[in-house]
Amino acid sequence: MIIDAHNHPDYHGFTTDKILKDMDEQKIDKTWLLTWDVPQSEYDVILNQPTMPPSSVSGIPLDRILEAGRSAPDRFVLGYAPHPKRPDALERITSAVELYGIKLAGEYKSRVVFDDPDSLRLLKTFGELNLPVTIHLEYGTDYGGTNYPWRDWWYGGTMEALDRTLISCPETTIIAHGPGWWSHISGDDLYDKDMYPDAPVKPGGLNPKMLAKHPNLYADLSATSGLNAISRDHEFGKQYIIENSDKLLFARDIYDTLLMDYLNTLDLPSEVSDKIMYKNALKLVGEL
Repeated sequence: MIIDAHNHPDYHGFTTDKILKDMDEQKIDKTWLLTWDVPQSEYDVILNQPTMPPSSVSGIPLDRILEAGRSAPDRFVLGYAPHPKRPDALERITSAVELYGIKLAGEYKSRVVFDDPDSLRLLKTFGELNLPVTIHLEYGTDYGGTNYPWRDWWYGGTMEALDRTLISCPETTIIAHGPGWWSHISGDDLYDKDMYPDAPVKPGGLNPKMLAKHPNLYADLSATSGLNAISRDHEFGKQYIIENSDKLLFARDIYDTLLMDYLNTLDLPSEVSDKIMYKNALKLVGEL
């Protein structure tokens, strides 16, 4: 079985029909579809709008997730996370679970530090509702995009803020994702200087340390950041996956074969591969 634990509807022009076709071609059984609830003030229109549906609403709203879910309920697991500064954030996520059967929280990506009081209150609610939450950490390094209306595009804060959050929310399962998280696979100082570092991995990275420290922390391998991290050093990446196989999830955050192709070059033990490809995902959301 294969579960893609991070993707979005209408992303890069992928309608529901195109997503299902891609899943069939890649032999992916289920996909976790996530929202991105983001106000215009936190949204780089020039960077993001070409990859998302042209709309007066920025990001990926809940109704797009629900529409995809109705068209193929046996193929999609639905996720939603309201912005932590919405006054009705707690009511929104509670209603989404009760009315629509939402099983995941995410993508949790905002210019609010993870352990901000409003953020902690919402993250703790995710735990109370048994919703694993996919968070996005990004330091706002220069990626060649625009700098309007902000000088950088950080999300979530820092690894230290994530560490404090994990301690404050022990009942909430947090799935880490994003360039900020994955750059810390190495013990170097490039995490806030280069979005996708390609220098050799140095020991002592906060990423593996935190996976070992926090029982409620997982990570998904999605996007350029995940693939870049595990491929910076082929042997290190393979050993990292084996050592952390109970905590990692196959996920793409795009519709391509690059991660799958690379994992196939590692010749991972079958028990490791099975955990990453589907068993860990099933552990987090239950048998589907």
